[in-house]
Amino acid sequence: MMRTLISMLIVVAAAMVGLCSVAPAASAREEPQIVGGWKPIKNVNDPHIQEIGRWAVSEHVKQASDGLVFSKVVSGEELIVAGTNYRLVIQATKGGGAGKSATYGAVVYEKVDKTRQLLSFNPAN
Repeated sequence: MMRTLISMLIVVAAAMVGLCSVAPAASAREEPQIVGGWKPIKNVNDPHIQEIGRWAVSEHVKQASDGLVFSKVVSGEELIVAGTNYRLVIQATKGGGAGKSATYGAVVYEKVDKTRQLLSFNPAN
């Protein structure tokens, strides 16, 4: 009886450890994401990803006053922490719609409560 109880406790503890290493999925149809490393964003056309890119350009313009205009997120990675870090490659236009297009790298931290912080924004090489 004691061995059975100990075996059951070991199984439950192992299951709990496994659950602690997985971040919850954003929706029921998505697979859970493993915590602990940058992962490619599977769909950069997702409206939420495009909104984060648009927000990053807007925040950059508030700080730099350089008039960049967001075009689109072209690629990116995400890192699940207490929230999500997004490392994005963004296409933006200098001087408005008729200006020269360029790419920029941005890192955005989005907290669990959906508030955001622009960690970096630089021209891409």
